[in-house]
Amino acid sequence: MRAVIQRVKHASCTVDNKITGQIQKGFMILLGVEEADTIEDLKWLGQKFINLRVFEDEQGLMNKSILDIDGSILLISQFTLFAQTKKGNRPSFIRAAKPDKAKPMYEEMATLLSQLLQKEIQLGIFGADMKIELLNDGPVTIIMDTKDKDNF
Repeated sequence: MRAVIQRVKHASCTVDNKITGQIQKGFMILLGVEEADTIEDLKWLGQKFINLRVFEDEQGLMNKSILDIDGSILLISQFTLFAQTKKGNRPSFIRAAKPDKAKPMYEEMATLLSQLLQKEIQLGIFGADMKIELLNDGPVTIIMDTKDKDNF
């Protein structure tokens, strides 16, 4: 799994002119699933999201987690995170999981995050043409990949 985590002041997802999910302070997470991903990858990444200390404490240092600030999460499926651009100018998405694997993993991540955060997770619509709006706070943007855990 690959994820882009953005610390936001607010974020929303709109599909067909209807807001499907919106949050105030917290994380907007783009999540890509690849064929080789396992439930263990999902659990590892979910724990990282919840415990990532990138919110400011009273001294202005990034010492607080999303749990500490009672933040929210907007989770968006994003197969293009697995774009391969080595050859030519048209990206290949061959590493991205097919919808029959990716959608259940995305839904399982939403369930896990909801349990860990103890609140409802806001979502986009899997496979839809989504319009995302956000105000990146910092900006703080972090990339994680379960196939490269030693560097994250």
